[in-house]
Amino acid sequence: MALDGSGGYVPAQNLQDLGENSLPIFNVETVALQFSIASDFVAAQVANNVLVLALANGRILRIDLDNPQDIDDIDLPKRASEVGVIRRMFLDPTASHLVICTALGENYYLHTQSRQPRPLSRLRGVSIESIAWNPSLPTASTREILIGASDGNIYEGYIETATEFYRREDKYLKTLQKLGDGPITGLWVDLVAGKPDVRRILITTQSRILHLIGKIGKVTHEGGASIFTKLFETEQPTVHEISRLSTAAASSLVISPDSPDLNSYESLTPDRIFAWLSSQGVYYGRLLTSPATNDLGNKVFSEAKLLPRSQLPPAENVSGRKKSTQDSIDSIALTQWHILHLVGNRIIAVNRLDDRVIFDQVVLDPGQEALGLYADQQKNTFWLFTAKDIFEITVQDEDRDVWKVMLKTEHFDAALRYARNPAQKDAVATASGDYLITKGAYLEAAGVYGKSSKPFEQVALTFVDNDQQDALRKYLQTKITTYKKSSIMQRIMIASWLVEIFMSKLNSLDDTIITKAELSETLNTTQTKDQLDTVRTEFHEFVKKHKSDLDQKTAYDIISSHGREEELLYFANAVNDYNYVLSYWMQRERWKEVLDVLKKQTDPEIFYRYSSGLITHVATDLVDILMRQSDLKTRNLIPALLTYDRNFEGPLSKNQAVRYLLHVINQLNSEDAAVHNTLISIYASHPSKDESALLSYLESQGDEPRFDADFALRLCIQHSRVQSCVFIYSTMGQYLQAVELALAHSEIDLASIIADRPVSDPALRKKLWLAVAKKVISQSNGIKTAIEFLKRCDLLKIEDLIPFFPDFVVIDDFKEEICTALEDYSRNIDALKKEMDESSQTATNIKIDIAALDHRYAIVEPGEKCYICNLPLLSRQFFVFPCQHAFHSDCLGRKVMEQSGVGKGKRIREVQMQISRGLVSGATRDAAIAELDALVASACILCSDFAIKRIDEPFVTAADNTTEWAL
Repeated sequence: MALDGSGGYVPAQNLQDLGENSLPIFNVETVALQFSIASDFVAAQVANNVLVLALANGRILRIDLDNPQDIDDIDLPKRASEVGVIRRMFLDPTASHLVICTALGENYYLHTQSRQPRPLSRLRGVSIESIAWNPSLPTASTREILIGASDGNIYEGYIETATEFYRREDKYLKTLQKLGDGPITGLWVDLVAGKPDVRRILITTQSRILHLIGKIGKVTHEGGASIFTKLFETEQPTVHEISRLSTAAASSLVISPDSPDLNSYESLTPDRIFAWLSSQGVYYGRLLTSPATNDLGNKVFSEAKLLPRSQLPPAENVSGRKKSTQDSIDSIALTQWHILHLVGNRIIAVNRLDDRVIFDQVVLDPGQEALGLYADQQKNTFWLFTAKDIFEITVQDEDRDVWKVMLKTEHFDAALRYARNPAQKDAVATASGDYLITKGAYLEAAGVYGKSSKPFEQVALTFVDNDQQDALRKYLQTKITTYKKSSIMQRIMIASWLVEIFMSKLNSLDDTIITKAELSETLNTTQTKDQLDTVRTEFHEFVKKHKSDLDQKTAYDIISSHGREEELLYFANAVNDYNYVLSYWMQRERWKEVLDVLKKQTDPEIFYRYSSGLITHVATDLVDILMRQSDLKTRNLIPALLTYDRNFEGPLSKNQAVRYLLHVINQLNSEDAAVHNTLISIYASHPSKDESALLSYLESQGDEPRFDADFALRLCIQHSRVQSCVFIYSTMGQYLQAVELALAHSEIDLASIIADRPVSDPALRKKLWLAVAKKVISQSNGIKTAIEFLKRCDLLKIEDLIPFFPDFVVIDDFKEEICTALEDYSRNIDALKKEMDESSQTATNIKIDIAALDHRYAIVEPGEKCYICNLPLLSRQFFVFPCQHAFHSDCLGRKVMEQSGVGKGKRIREVQMQISRGLVSGATRDAAIAELDALVASACILCSDFAIKRIDEPFVTAADNTTEWAL
């Protein structure tokens, strides 16, 4: 990257990933400064994309790399000649707090929102070598921090920005401990997950690294008291010590930066990495977080290892030969996977997983002195500063070879996680499987081999030769998922093989349980049963997942050959082969199981197919199921219902066929004549003589029955269902046949009811009653009884009944009836005579009115006008009506033709033409004139039917003057 001429920040060029090993992981690029710098750099820090540079003249440059134009130029409150050159700076990970240390022991604090450093009076004279920032990373204040001094003292401090002049930035300073082996070269404090009152502290000197963990005092946001005093007083540190080879060797403590990838291996194991630079080399390891006890330090140091300086490659001299002496390590930094070393003028990167050198490059010119390596903890950027230059160490695809290292160290899960393409993943899987086989871990190897490209036959034979059926099963289950859906044959063969293996395993477990033998030295009978349930569940899951990969016939044959009834039925259910399941249970007459399966079905064909066999054994339960199916065609169930009825010997109320048919008719409103005819057939053919059920059904059909009347009539006649036959005849309108049939079976009351039905046909009704009367008289023991019965009909007279009485009947037996009849006749004759007299009087009155018509007249005034044309009425021939309306004859004729029908208008024109043209004469002409007068003057057009027919005509027509009607 570079800073352009305007002071802008230009990022390093983004290099495109060209594939594995196409580009080096690390690259060192120079940052060009295009603005004037008065003196050399003496100290530098970088955090959260903020670069802080200290110059020899006492100035401090603060550059925001996200906004390169934002460069703060800050001066210390005093000149460099007064306080000394800036010796060291400490910037917290959030870039909010900066502590500046000078050569003469003056220390200053600068907040990110301030441009004026404030002196730290409590720290005056303290030569600060290291600072451990608060792990909660506060931004308003530093909160509690640890400070390491060059005299071996460790302090606890609390610094915040003070706006008042009289307030100090450093609220308090507490001496915690003094180590007697030189300066405190490194400090680190972090939290322990789940334990907010526990802290872990790392302390380094030139010869020791100390690990301290324990509870702290009460935390207060005001910073009123020390929180680390309790920890230092009560806990003893775990110490790792080395022999000091050189007192001048650099010593520092660095911690790995935040992980940039949340899905990385490091984020899954959130332990950070620490690295301690000492005279012997770099001592590094994981900052484990459990157990959170004093033993944690021993565990951390036991897993850590030393990368000695001798393992780093020596520098070459001018002639290209290796130097006999090695330069010391001046500074280190940690990336996610590598340790960066500054050795003389070179940067060496070592993979911390296998201590392999992957980058070694000369960066500095001869005589150029470096300030050190620095890492931005949050942004994962890495920097090298000299007195005049800035270098950025860019990282490209750092974890691309991690999978190889993990594979070599037999960390196969991690290797698989970092493998990027199918070839890499396959290599990891194959190697992992081979390793597990050598260890005898066949089950684990099966799962790994299933995802590899190792030849199928080779893997399968390995498991077969070693009699590892469980491992083979697991391998096949994994392998089948790797084939595409288009690989039909491969998937079918593997799936079929798996069915065979499952059945063999289940049989083996069953045999073991039955014989109460031990399956192995580690499993007893109870455990064997548990394993049986596990394998059966596994088989069920396999069938659910891969039922489309199984050939049904092959699967049936395999499972049947092993006699596995439960698995056979489970497979049939899983593939929805309910016909197989139902047939299986039907053959074994397991009716409950059949019904359980049938309850879950919705396919009508299944019900049609199995109803005939079921209804003879479990009719009630079957009908319950059928009644829940609304989309069945009852016509297709009729054979089963009739078969059941032929074998049924109970009452109709218990007949399940009748129950189902009534449900279909009454609840589902079936209009299928076959359904209704079937119900009639069952009713009619029942041995019981009771016809109430059949009659009740027939009466419920109303005037539009849905059964075949002829079919029903034949059945009722065949089975002597008289009442039903009579009812059917009646519904067909065959009243005479109904009455005759009822009388033939001496059903007098029934015949009487039918005889009364043709209310609209009195002649037929009388005829029916005569037939009933004849039957009643012939069967009656007494004439009076017969006559009393026949009084129920108002049409019969005594004279109608006399022919039916036997010849020996004397008149005394019904003289009262005869007298009553004669009295009725007398009354009728008197009434008729009165009506005749009234009619004669009416005729006389009409004659008088007709004679008076000849003398009627109307008075017409001289000025009276025609009601149509408004001209004088006496000017020509006219008509005057009794209502006093008068019209000219021609005006009235036109008006009548306009309002009369086509036929009448045509006749008026014909008669007018005959009269006007003289086509008729004499009596014919008089008749024509009379006819014309009758047609035209039959009624007044203003107050007769003519006026009523004109009710829909508007008052104002198109021919009228509309202004006359305007308001």
